[in-house]
Amino acid sequence: MSIASFAADAPRPAPTSLGCPFSDILQLTEASSVVSRGISAGGAWSLRFPRPGKLKFFALARGQCWVREEGRKKGLVLDEGDVMLLSGRRGFVIADGPDTPAKDAHRVLAARPEPIVELGDGDRSECVVLSGMVSLHPSSGPLLTEVLPPRIHVRAVSPRAASLRWIVEQILHEQRSAVPGAAAASAQLAQLLFIQLLRAHLASAGTLPSGWLRAISDDRLTPALRLIHGDPQRSWTVAELAKAAGMSRTSFAVRFKAAAGAAPLSYLTSWRMHLARRSLRESDTPIAEIAAAVGYTSESAFSTAFKRVAGSSPRSYRVSNGHKSI
Repeated sequence: MSIASFAADAPRPAPTSLGCPFSDILQLTEASSVVSRGISAGGAWSLRFPRPGKLKFFALARGQCWVREEGRKKGLVLDEGDVMLLSGRRGFVIADGPDTPAKDAHRVLAARPEPIVELGDGDRSECVVLSGMVSLHPSSGPLLTEVLPPRIHVRAVSPRAASLRWIVEQILHEQRSAVPGAAAASAQLAQLLFIQLLRAHLASAGTLPSGWLRAISDDRLTPALRLIHGDPQRSWTVAELAKAAGMSRTSFAVRFKAAAGAAPLSYLTSWRMHLARRSLRESDTPIAEIAAAVGYTSESAFSTAFKRVAGSSPRSYRVSNGHKSI
């Protein structure tokens, strides 16, 4: 069998996103959003949360509140319509203001099973806050968390705020209703809220640090990135990718490295290794087939590249992640 026919018959990583790099990375990291609790408060109230260890989001549907992360001297005021995403690396306080003593959130909320908890000693419709978390796969999650800032604050005056506010209102409607599927609908809406938050960050963050997030926000590079993500098995050349971007080979290579932090073919290799890691963790597919699926014509060439990137052989990686070596 020729190399060409073998490659044609080999299983390919399923590009369910049709080569959309943003969707591919969200899928690879297994980003999963959930609404954890709503707060309807008035008067004096303050809750202290421990470090969540996950991405944490807040959406202010009504009124105003104050948020401060541990280790930071100053807090931030959230106004009606604002949405915030925290990295989850620090504990935080959310309150009516900086002067109210904070109570342990877990103790306060543990005895309150209702989806929207009423707090405070005043009009409890003054402030309505929706909160939730985004879970990521422990192995691939850093692909996302390492390119995000400690916090993202989308203000109500932002061009993207209208769509976020609509989603928040729909989640609140689901949370307050007793219709079948309310929890499932809330989770789907929370996922959409997370995606819109990231889009708002891309649209308003200015110059991002080098990395895939900056690269996918560059319209000139998007056609090349779609080719890489749509067919990672193919042996792409810089010339082919540059042609798709409508640029000279040299200009493309310089622009790509400045945006992505890696040369085009290095990015391709990195993406292939992310796909290979997922296959090794989650399937019993023979290593030779995984190698072919990510563009390698031999298992030995794949193993060498994988060990250079991951620090261990494919077999060792698979075993350490709970699968038998095949």
